[in-house]
Amino acid sequence: MNREMSETLVRAGPGTRMGNLMRRYWVPVLLSSEIAEPDGPPVRAPILGEKLLAFRDTSGQVGLINEFCSHRGVSLYFGRNEEHGVRCSYHGVKFDRHGRCVEVPSAPQLCERMNIKGYPCIERAGIVWAYMGPPDKQPEPPELEWCLLPDSHVFVSKRLQECNYLQAMEGGIDTAHVSYVHRYEVDIDPMHQGTRALEYIKADGNVVFTIENTPFGLTLFGRRNGDADSYYWRITQWLFPWFTLIPPFGDHALGGHVWVPIDDEHCWAWSINWQPSRPLTGHERAEMQAGKGIHVEYEPGTFRPKANKGNDYLIDRVAQKEKRAYSGVFGFSMQDASLQESMGPIQDHEAERLLPTDRGIVMARRMLYDAALALERGVEPPALNASAQRVRAAGVLLDRGQDPVQWASRELADGLQQAVYSI
Repeated sequence: MNREMSETLVRAGPGTRMGNLMRRYWVPVLLSSEIAEPDGPPVRAPILGEKLLAFRDTSGQVGLINEFCSHRGVSLYFGRNEEHGVRCSYHGVKFDRHGRCVEVPSAPQLCERMNIKGYPCIERAGIVWAYMGPPDKQPEPPELEWCLLPDSHVFVSKRLQECNYLQAMEGGIDTAHVSYVHRYEVDIDPMHQGTRALEYIKADGNVVFTIENTPFGLTLFGRRNGDADSYYWRITQWLFPWFTLIPPFGDHALGGHVWVPIDDEHCWAWSINWQPSRPLTGHERAEMQAGKGIHVEYEPGTFRPKANKGNDYLIDRVAQKEKRAYSGVFGFSMQDASLQESMGPIQDHEAERLLPTDRGIVMARRMLYDAALALERGVEPPALNASAQRVRAAGVLLDRGQDPVQWASRELADGLQQAVYSI
């Protein structure tokens, strides 16, 4: 990938091509639980290169505003959240959840010139989402399956990833790496163990891809040898611009991710598990809270993983040698993140030498790049229709002569109305 394309894709701040594109979608910003109480403490919420402040006002509504007071630039993090707004602790200037200045004690007549930036917010799946684009272009709220289910069916976590969003997200698109970096821990992880899929994944690391462009992004069909007369197909969904859906394992909870830039060198990696037709059991939820599956343990009081680049991800060379952890790092998310962060804060894309298994990554990059350039010319971005997000990933054995794309057009066409395909 040349430097111009790379720079376009990795820069997401205000006024950048990718930043302008991403702001046309609802952006996951923080967990609702981070601002659980009305008039509770405000929370710093940096996103897409902007330093913002989140709070829940007296009526329970969420505000997302510029972190800094328009008077003399003081951080409103130190302000008072009370009586339907945040008051700056320096000189008492007060702002409501929309960023409107509602009080200037020393000069009431100047309120109108003191407004700061504020973004509309909604809450779905325990996440606060913000729309940061042109007001007249606001799309419908997200309709991914896990956004539409009762809270009892869904578990959501987020973690800090210390690299650019693109190299993180590409790990979610790339299904080929599962045969390697995750191959030992899948046998004991409570959200993967005991499924036939693991046999096929570990037996065949030479994945052959068929990829289909869709109204929502890409469907990636990864083929491995199955039984004597079948192939095992892992069907991954990439939903423009930052969602991935993971092919399921047996009866375990379905899973997915969202990869959202904080700035150009950090991103939020959101991890979601859900059961479409029933609440998560107490045991399932406890394992997720303990950091199993696609979730992590944290440094106390933060969203930084306990295993991080500051401690070499707690790498265990004995476990690596004994084939208990392929890379020596434990935990699926940190097995991925350790390798992605090792590329540097922003990967040198000009130095990479891609392989056939990277075809899906190449197509996703091209789709993002083309959409960013088209937006500059006034062309509306793709995948703004929220109903197109009502899709699932799948794992299925098909006869060797069967076309997976045709199978998917028939069996996955009705989105959430069909059965869950998993082995």
